[in-house]
Parts: sequence; C-alpha cells; structure tokens
Amino acid sequence: MTATVASHRKPRQHPLAALTGGGSRSARTARTAATLALAGAATATGFEGTAQAVHRPTPAQVKDRVDALYQEAEVATQNYNGAKESADTAREELSRLQDEAARRTRKLNAARTELGTLAASQYRSGGVDPAVRLLLSADPQRYLDGAAVLERTGSHQATAVAGYARRLGSVRQVRQRAEETVERLADTEAKLKKHRVTVVHKLGAAEELLHRLTAEQRQRMTSRDGARSGPGQGRAGRGDGPLDAIPGGAGAAAAAQAPSPRAARAVAFAYSALGKPYVWGATGPSAYDCSGLTQAAWKAGGVALPRTTYTQISSGPRVNRSQLAPGDLVFFYSGISHVGLYVGNGQMIHAPHPGAPVRIAPIDQMPFAAATRPA
Repeated sequence: MTATVASHRKPRQHPLAALTGGGSRSARTARTAATLALAGAATATGFEGTAQAVHRPTPAQVKDRVDALYQEAEVATQNYNGAKESADTAREELSRLQDEAARRTRKLNAARTELGTLAASQYRSGGVDPAVRLLLSADPQRYLDGAAVLERTGSHQATAVAGYARRLGSVRQVRQRAEETVERLADTEAKLKKHRVTVVHKLGAAEELLHRLTAEQRQRMTSRDGARSGPGQGRAGRGDGPLDAIPGGAGAAAAAQAPSPRAARAVAFAYSALGKPYVWGATGPSAYDCSGLTQAAWKAGGVALPRTTYTQISSGPRVNRSQLAPGDLVFFYSGISHVGLYVGNGQMIHAPHPGAPVRIAPIDQMPFAAATRPA
C-alpha cells in the first residue's frame, strides 16, 4: 500500500527548474505564457511612456487650451456681471422699499394715534362711533372691507378710518414687494456665487497650464497675440495703418473720424486706458474687463451702456463690418462673450484677459459676431 502511494508522488522539482525549462510539458507551456505576458507588459509600459512623451502638449497646444479657458472664463464673467448688476438693482430697490415702508408706517401710526384719541373722547362722552368700533374689531379683514363703506357715510370718523385703512393697505403692499425683492436678491446672489466660482476655476486652470511653459515660451505666446498694450511698444501681428497709441497721433485721428462727438470722446477714453490691467468684473478706473472698458468709454462720451456684452449689443443699431466707424462696439464669438471698441483701420481697443492689459488688436484676431453703434 505504501509503495503504491509513493509511486504516484511527483518528484520534488528544484527551484531552478522553473527557470531552466525543467518539469512537465504543461508546466513549461504555462511558464512560456507567463514569460510572454511579462514581456508584453514591459513592452506596453515602454510604449505607454513613449505615448506620453508623444502626447505631451506643445506650447501651441497649451496656447489653444489657454485661449479656450480664457474664453470660457469670459462667458462666466459676463454672466457674473449680469448677476451682479441684477443684485445691485435689487439691493437699491430693497433699500428704497424699506425707506418707503418706514415712511408709510410713520403715517399709519400717526393715523392710529388720531383714531385712538377720537375713540377715547367718544368713550368719555358715552359712546363710540361705529367707524371707530370697526377699527377696534378683532377681525382686520372685516375692518378693511368695511372701511370703504364707512367712507361714503361722510362722517369725520368714517373718513379718518378709511384713511387709516388706505395707509395700512399701502404699508402691506410695500412690505410684500420688499419680501419679494429679498427673495429675488437671495436667488441672484446664489447665481453670483456660482459664476464667481466658475470664473476662478477657469482662470486657475489657465494659469496652471501657463506655469508648465518656460518664461521664453510664455513670452513668445504673448508676442503672438498680435497686439500692443500702449505707447512705445513695437507693432506685432496683422492690421493696416499705423498703431501709434500716443494721444494726438492715431488716437486723435481715430477720434476725428468718429461719426459723432460722443463716439470721439469714447475713442479718446479708450486710448487713455491703454496699458491698464484686465481684472474680471472691473469697471475702472484702474482696471477693466472687456465690457467694463466699453461701458466706461461710452460713459465718458455721455452714453450709459448696460453692463454686459449680452445687453450692450442692443444699445444701438447694428453696423455691417464693412461700415465700421471709430467708437462702434465690436462683438466676438457666437455667444457674444467679448467686446471691444473699434478705432479704425481694422483695429480695436479691448481688455483681452488676465495678464494681457488693455491694448490695440486687429478685429480679425477673434471670431467676429456683430457690431453696434451706441446711440
């Protein structure tokens, strides 16, 4: 029995057998497969490393992605600007309603005091006028419903009660409007916060990409913007005609070509803003975003533009690209998310994006969408 069991035992294999090809045929097959798998994994790892090296973004690809992020941030910035404008309007309206409610409440309290004095006098004389009793009723709705009827009786008491009822109703209306404004303000501030987070996220992602480039690569990227940010800088990019930004030079010429004195003042203001930094949400005087700059320029011309690109595009009649004149607003991208001020010779002054100050640039630098001449 023992011999039989022993005869079925497999001889113990030396550990080196797995490396030298020893053992059964099936074992060798398994080892071969394992070896091939390991070799394949090593090859794949090598290819992966090569693929990563091949797909590492070039400076041009980084620029394209950064430009896209800036454009997405511009969209969020305009949404932020619109929400902020709505929030500011709601705050002003709420303040006005609160002041109005306080004023009407003071008048209401004065009327109540008058009626209280009247009721006390009548009580001392042995009776209380029905109108005053109505005032003292525990049912306010019955009081308000009956006030109009009492007013028609012509009595002094009835007139006083009806006047009190009107004041009470007006106070309630103002307070109701104030409550609705508070709700609208809360909703707008929530949107404001959301758009702010989006802008910060997009700009942060763009900044992170730019940090992957060398200082020289970033400089070359800036020089390819085809724009100038102020007097004395060399011309870069396309465009016809001189780009002399010195007041009295091209700036004066552009203002002279403007179709109206207001447009001329807007152009002059834009030239004076050259070199100022871009800050999203800014309306000056030390920094601007794109619609903040055009709003400030036309304000200098005596025209109040709305805050965002989405609303500025409706601030005047549309102008064909071939008919552009200095002072016209030029809009870009299908979503109308960027705006500049046309200054002639195919050029505009605009606030591009963070890191790029207010500058002169060709209008064909971005996808042209439309143009408007503020009135």
